[in-house]
Amino acid sequence: MWLKPEEVLLKSALKLWVLERSNRYFVLQRRRGYGEDGGGLAGLLMGTLDAVLDSTSKVAPFRILHQTPDSQVYWSIACGASREEITEHWDWLEHNVMKTLSVFDSNEDVTSFVQGKIRGLIAEEGKGSFIKEEDPEKFREAILKFEKCFGLAEQEKLVTYYSCSYWKGRMPCQGWLYLSTNFLSFYSFLLGAEIKLVISWDEISKLEKTSNVILTESIHVCSRGEDHYFSMFLHINETFLLMEQLANYAVRRLFDKETFESDLVLRDPLQITKRGLENRAHSEQFSAFFRLPKEETLQEVHECFLWVPFCHFNTLGKMCISENYICFASQDGSLCSIIIPLREVIAVEKADPANKGVNISTKGKRAFRFTEVKDFEHLVAKLGIRSGTTSSPHHTASTEVATTSDSDNLVDYYEGQLMAGQKGSSKTVSTEALMTVFHPQDADNLDSKMLKEKMKEQSWNILFVECGRGVSMFRTKKTRDLVLRGIPETLRGELWLLFSGAVNDMATNPGYYTELVEKSLGTCTLATDEIERDLRRSLPEHPAFQSDTGISALRRVLTAYAYRNPKIGYCQAMNILTSVLLLYAKEEEAFWLLVAVCERMLPDYFNRRIIGALVDQAVFEELIRDHLSQLTDHMTDMTFFSSVSLSWFLTLFISVLPIESAVSVVDCFFYDGIKAILQLGLAVLDYNMDKLLTCKDDAEAVTVLNRFFDSVTNKDSPLPQAVQQASNLNDTKSYHPKVDITDLIRESNEKYGDIRYEDVESMRCRNRLYVIQTLEVTTKQNVLRVVSQDVKFSPSDLEELYELFKKEHFLSCYWSANSPVLRHHDPSLPYLDQYRIDCQQFRVLYHLLSPWAHCANRDSLALWTFRLLDENSDCLINFKEFACALDVLYNGSFTDKLKLLFKLHIPPAFTEVESLSPSKGDDLSKEELIHFSQLNVSSPVDSQEADALKRSPEKAGKEKIDIQAYLKQWQDELLKKEENIKDLPRMNQFQFIQFSKTLYNLFHGDPEEELLYWAIATVTSLLLKMEEVGRRLQSPTSPAKSPASAAESSTDSQNAPKKDSALQQTERRNVQSPHRDDHEWSFAFEQILASLLNEPALVRFFEKPLDIKAKVENAKTSQLKARTRV
Repeated sequence: MWLKPEEVLLKSALKLWVLERSNRYFVLQRRRGYGEDGGGLAGLLMGTLDAVLDSTSKVAPFRILHQTPDSQVYWSIACGASREEITEHWDWLEHNVMKTLSVFDSNEDVTSFVQGKIRGLIAEEGKGSFIKEEDPEKFREAILKFEKCFGLAEQEKLVTYYSCSYWKGRMPCQGWLYLSTNFLSFYSFLLGAEIKLVISWDEISKLEKTSNVILTESIHVCSRGEDHYFSMFLHINETFLLMEQLANYAVRRLFDKETFESDLVLRDPLQITKRGLENRAHSEQFSAFFRLPKEETLQEVHECFLWVPFCHFNTLGKMCISENYICFASQDGSLCSIIIPLREVIAVEKADPANKGVNISTKGKRAFRFTEVKDFEHLVAKLGIRSGTTSSPHHTASTEVATTSDSDNLVDYYEGQLMAGQKGSSKTVSTEALMTVFHPQDADNLDSKMLKEKMKEQSWNILFVECGRGVSMFRTKKTRDLVLRGIPETLRGELWLLFSGAVNDMATNPGYYTELVEKSLGTCTLATDEIERDLRRSLPEHPAFQSDTGISALRRVLTAYAYRNPKIGYCQAMNILTSVLLLYAKEEEAFWLLVAVCERMLPDYFNRRIIGALVDQAVFEELIRDHLSQLTDHMTDMTFFSSVSLSWFLTLFISVLPIESAVSVVDCFFYDGIKAILQLGLAVLDYNMDKLLTCKDDAEAVTVLNRFFDSVTNKDSPLPQAVQQASNLNDTKSYHPKVDITDLIRESNEKYGDIRYEDVESMRCRNRLYVIQTLEVTTKQNVLRVVSQDVKFSPSDLEELYELFKKEHFLSCYWSANSPVLRHHDPSLPYLDQYRIDCQQFRVLYHLLSPWAHCANRDSLALWTFRLLDENSDCLINFKEFACALDVLYNGSFTDKLKLLFKLHIPPAFTEVESLSPSKGDDLSKEELIHFSQLNVSSPVDSQEADALKRSPEKAGKEKIDIQAYLKQWQDELLKKEENIKDLPRMNQFQFIQFSKTLYNLFHGDPEEELLYWAIATVTSLLLKMEEVGRRLQSPTSPAKSPASAAESSTDSQNAPKKDSALQQTERRNVQSPHRDDHEWSFAFEQILASLLNEPALVRFFEKPLDIKAKVENAKTSQLKARTRV
């Protein structure tokens, strides 16, 4: 065990301890009296002494000391009761610490680092034991330290923490790594030096385990172009997996709204716990491996033996149990696996208590025997209750697979199972696979191809007799070998349904598809328009899709799926895939196969940004670098592989291979998943390696690959020549040697079959972060390019503002996921509207960035500015609107700034604001701010123009987009002229008073404060006198009291100009007469502008240069704390 470092004088201990191992920094010793030699009299004495002492005083027989180089001082850091235990500690030090110590310049730094590392390990072990005992005290201490160190919001939930080292340059800093729902945080305080690091998960673009000469194993984190390395973890694999999960969940929650909005855990980050993450990871791995519905959660795992009757032996593996399934996989993962739906179970019984046996009987006269099951009696009772069966301890079911003389009984049973959902189905739904309608097999035609097809069928029938048929069949290496050779035409639909897991979806949702078809018929959306456009492009060479029968079936399946999953709706390539599914599967089966592909087997492929396909392309590039390094050395730009392989992934090679060859690829895909597509892609590049190495450009390489695909054949395909004709048109033109698809698939498995499913999933997780961050960079570049044309900020300043704007959006997502006005990232909108903020978020940024944020009424200014920018009244503004407002404040002329202030104090921006809490003064609560931002104030703008603004085409959301409206809006923006100051409405009395107050507040703290106050008092008096003269000229007999008479006293108060008496008296007059009449005075913008231009102090104030860089730097450091306070 690791010990708290304590100083030891080695000279006085030499007679008690024997040296076992040593190096420059550490010494391993054995106590005399232990080990092989007794150590003579001294050893006997020590052994006796240790034996008679009580357990608390006994000394461990082995220990490790840390020696400070060139010193006689040693520190005890570990002890062990056995040689194995102490050797494990010694090995850990050699592999994880030794190489690191060489980077320190001084011996004192070495000792300080070792002591800090050992203390961290002790705390780590203590934390682990506390968690196991479910004692929250230690974790509570960590939470308090986490909150104290980083000052994040109270809602930020700590998931776990680890002791580790953070590399700052070439020096490691020992400290604590805190993993919370939204942040990766590190804290270290060593030798007076404090290191504090906070990285939000959504900013991470790379997360991987690495190793180099100094670091044996470390975790590399890349965020916003900066690299961070963490090492010396006690459990680095556990730490890395947890970091990977948190990073991916943050990215999915914030960027991938389309797919993950319905996930309860992701919607509420406060529900995330370490144990929950671990359970979730196991459940996802379980459901993906066995192709079960995503809703299934892994509940129990039992290590046991399964009797394999056709091999007559027990295979060791794990029984995995969820709510609705019992699954088993042997230890190597490929030897044997089964899936038993509880809906199929008719009996669960105890067998042979001596072997702890459990028998499970299913409907097809099948039985499965598991032995050496821990707590088997409890398991039998539990499974009996779940499956609705009663167990009988005296009845023993047959443990052999039912092998009736007539295998057709199994076929009839399976067909009956699949047809259960068809009862009462609509006549519009086709109940036959298109291949059986358009190409029925001729039993009398026994040419060579048909004979081979019959032999394939016979091989599968033999397998069915041995392994069973249907959802609970044994899946073995022999099953996989038969799939690689190609599934027979007559069994293809049945086995696709089985291997994809779609059979379970279909069995648990009888009648669902028929109901969906009836609901979706006649609907008109953007998806249905796209479907209609692509119907005739789906396998146009095939007779089935040259007739109304095939086209109608394809329309129904695609429309039904778009209705079922509007977040995906319809994506190009779905039509090609579905048309192939319809050839071999009945219409309802094809629908459920499409569900399995889109929602489980190829996640995120068929959404607006095809993120899943881009991720798998990145995985493919990584595999090319690993397996075909010669090709990557030749191709300077790896994007070539991405562009050329996109259709391979989206259509499973259907779009590039002849149909008779492509279906063999689909066979492998449904059995092995994406791994089959990756392997085949590598085999294609490997096969054409020599030709690709001679290519001078991408176009030539594409031509090489296209010619290769044209030459791929399936010599055993029984499809009629009419179907194969389109793929053989170029036979006379092409001199490329023919390649059989079966040989290509076999070669791909022989060369790249060692690629494991677990490795592919790990690469997917790693590359997902990179792909999404790359898409975000593209979005940022497009937004900045558009906005930069309208503002005077430098490109670097504008980019910093964008990052702050986007960060504010995410900070709200962290802790206010259910805010009614908050819109998560929506990639379906134009670039500018993908990120928008509400009034509360705008206030935070306004306080941080505005040069007018020192005003007493800054909350009111932020509110009015937001209302001015929110032209379409949806209570959200985009980055362009935000940047343009700041541009006026920092880069605008005197007239521009004054015009902005003027517009803030007239409708629609202006609204009377008064806090409900007088103690807060001019500050507004969040609720008040949101309330005032949503008020509708009558605007001088023409109502028809306002309505047009509200009818923005993107407001339709997922509904059908009005292209004409987009064109009209674009034309209006192009024709928009610069606003004429004469078009601005007049400012009434109450608004002018508020305008004057704002000016007073703006000047507070300025070096010329007193001069500015005097200038504004003069201007106010002048304006009031001008208004009085104008009113007398218009109605000289008006009995109304002149506002100028109240203003005369302002000139007499030269010694106290800080509050204009004219303003006070005018304000009192306004309060006494709240019901304003037609005689109320008002001002035009030209009057105010002309008056202010006469005061040099005011002109200097508004025209003095302002630098936004300092504000931006301050905002970057204080944005998180500002958001926390709010």
